[in-house]
Amino acid sequence: MAANGSPTIRRRRLGAELRRLRHAAGMTHQQVAGRLLVSQSKISLIETGRRAINPRDVRDLCELYRVTDQALVGSLMRMAKESGRQGWWVAYGDVPYSVFIGMETEAASIHSYEPLVIPGLLQTRAYAAAVITESNPLITSEQAAAQLELRLRRQHRAHHPARPFRLWTILDESALHRSVGTSDVMREQLEHLHHLSSQPHITVQVLPHAAGAHPGVSGQFSILTFPDTDAGVVYLERFTSDLYLEKPADRHPYHLMYDHLQAQALGPEQSRRFISDTIRSHTGAGTGAGTGRPRRMP
Repeated sequence: MAANGSPTIRRRRLGAELRRLRHAAGMTHQQVAGRLLVSQSKISLIETGRRAINPRDVRDLCELYRVTDQALVGSLMRMAKESGRQGWWVAYGDVPYSVFIGMETEAASIHSYEPLVIPGLLQTRAYAAAVITESNPLITSEQAAAQLELRLRRQHRAHHPARPFRLWTILDESALHRSVGTSDVMREQLEHLHHLSSQPHITVQVLPHAAGAHPGVSGQFSILTFPDTDAGVVYLERFTSDLYLEKPADRHPYHLMYDHLQAQALGPEQSRRFISDTIRSHTGAGTGAGTGRPRRMP
């Protein structure tokens, strides 16, 4: 059984395998919980990868499900042990989207649609700082500083020459015009985006306003795929809680939506020219109303 290196991915893969074995045994959450004297919620959280499980519990579940393949049992127990390790992002404190970071760390590709801002993996330090502080009025300065360093650390994967992954981003034109921070910050960000879009493993497409209504009007989403597996995840970012879609039937509509967005957006070279034109609109624009202060996001 192939497993990805992230503890988050291992935990979710392990949970999916245990769910498959439970179904094969013809047992419900209630039946399993009753036999092991645990809560139904514990079994559910384990199967969705939201709770760690130790090797002994894996062994007990396999015995309950009458799994006779000892090689499989051993593999699952090793996965349980490895999934208990902490990810590198734990050093940054309480991370609200730690599940996504675990997936992002091991993804083979990410295809995202962003309607409002430049995606985090392509942000400059100044732009990221402005997004973090301006988009969350409840954040403290300490939390903002930690989130900024975490975001910059996440970018190492996208720019690592030895392990680059496929990053394809479709940006609504609004993301290029939305003033985040000062005009200097915006100009630097757009120049950075223009440079990154020329990298062989990064593709940026701009969806112009002229495209009219399109499948992405409902909001941001990302499609993650992983090496050595056909399974993937659709990630929907929300302010208080995120949503992860893993069932093929749930993911399929988003793949179709992305195909339509790619067809309606400008091609990569056209998009780079569009970004260049937008950069020129910020040249000599100053730092925002002549005050030198960042302008607030709408």
